[in-house]
Amino acid sequence: MAYKRKPVESLEFDVRTGQKKYVRYNEGAELYSMGVHGFMDLAKEAGAVRKIKGVCLVNLEVLNQYIEDMYS
Repeated sequence: MAYKRKPVESLEFDVRTGQKKYVRYNEGAELYSMGVHGFMDLAKEAGAVRKIKGVCLVNLEVLNQYIEDMYS
């Protein structure tokens, strides 16, 4: 039986304090106030996606640097 994942309540705090370097697409979309597909596209453009055992994780440091370089 599959279990529903609980949302991470302290996501922004964990990211700001450096405790969480990688996020999943849903968490990142929530963190950046974007849609999931838009966040997926942005992360892929930035080269920040890592696939580990079938799970896609986004490196926020790489993504933030890409955003600063391309959109500033």
